[in-house]
Amino acid sequence: MNKILTTLTNAWKIPELRRRILFTAFIFVIFRLAAHIPVPAVNVAALKELFAKNQLLGLLDIFSGGTLANFSIMALGLNPYINASIIFQLLTMVMPRLEALQKEGEYGRRKINQYTRVLTVPLAAMQSFGMYVLLRNQNIIMSLEPVRLAALVVTMTAGTIFLMWLGELISEKGIGNGISMLIFAGIVGRFPVSLGQTIAVFSPENFFNMLIFMAMSLAVISGIVFINEASRKIRIQYARRISGQKMYGGQSTFLPLRINQAGVIPIIFAVSLVLLPSMMANFLQGVPQETVARIAGGLARFFRPDGLTYNLTYFLLVIGFTYFYTAVVFNPKKIAEEIKKYGGFIPGIRPGEPTVFYLNKILNRITLVGAVFLGLVAILPSIAQGLTGIATMSLGGTGILIVVSVILETTKQLEAMMVMRSYEGFLR
Repeated sequence: MNKILTTLTNAWKIPELRRRILFTAFIFVIFRLAAHIPVPAVNVAALKELFAKNQLLGLLDIFSGGTLANFSIMALGLNPYINASIIFQLLTMVMPRLEALQKEGEYGRRKINQYTRVLTVPLAAMQSFGMYVLLRNQNIIMSLEPVRLAALVVTMTAGTIFLMWLGELISEKGIGNGISMLIFAGIVGRFPVSLGQTIAVFSPENFFNMLIFMAMSLAVISGIVFINEASRKIRIQYARRISGQKMYGGQSTFLPLRINQAGVIPIIFAVSLVLLPSMMANFLQGVPQETVARIAGGLARFFRPDGLTYNLTYFLLVIGFTYFYTAVVFNPKKIAEEIKKYGGFIPGIRPGEPTVFYLNKILNRITLVGAVFLGLVAILPSIAQGLTGIATMSLGGTGILIVVSVILETTKQLEAMMVMRSYEGFLR
């Protein structure tokens, strides 16, 4: 905590970083204000009562920053954009054209981001209509005529696009990753509500359970910090070379391989996918076809958020996305080529393909540790609820994971910016 406060204090002294921090705070204010602009024709009181009873909808509301319970213009949150990102991340692995585009550096990334934005629009429209059908079946929203229904879908789609634009503004002119920062702001914005609900149900009988829950929370935060900061250092030795009468090289350095290379992204991706079966089941339960509705009801019971199937799927998705995103952000072949290019080698390992094989082996082993830890933290809320019986804060485990990870990543980015500006001042 002291390190974070010191970093923020030092960053505040630099005019450009101070502007970035203030700009990010300004975007947060806009986001929280827009989160309370409701869509018309919705019984908000009945909607909040439904969210209080449904754990799945409660989880969705946490990740939307309360916009879903209020059914604001941004009720869908960033889920359509995240789903579109997942689709294109997977397509780059099976479509050679997209794979080649991804390797074109900044131009390729901009093109893929543009395609992702385009795909977000129809996904948001479909999810808007699905949300309307779900709430209509629950008698929370009245049946709308086609023109008003189209206006509802367009409004909610525009809210998602507006939120996506805010995230890109943060990435460009603020601090941190814009999408992660907005999810962070949404979770932090809902935390006082969850804390108030927990205090409301406090009694001397559950005092011991509250202590257990608090101890588990502190252990989770400590574990997240440890895993995010932990790394495996691989020694790189550089060969000596003689130029004229001088000798160069011969020194050694270390290549740090982080245990959690993917950061918070696997959790965000996994949450977006693990909620789909339950959402589809809730949507199909209201259809007139009796057989389909019965099958959907069975799926909803089989895949309930506190069930074994849901938590096991969530756990495996987190592990899978951790490996997948690690492969995206860390390329052992490129690293091996760079080491060889500058005359370096790993002691005991030949340059070239043996180095690639060695880096892959080490990366797979340490990623397994980070992936299992992230998966356990993701399902820990269900375990905590079973042990303590406290349901009001049980959804906070994944939220805590995202909040702590985003804080650590943003702090590192601020430190990197300060170091870069220190070098620029030195060069001047």
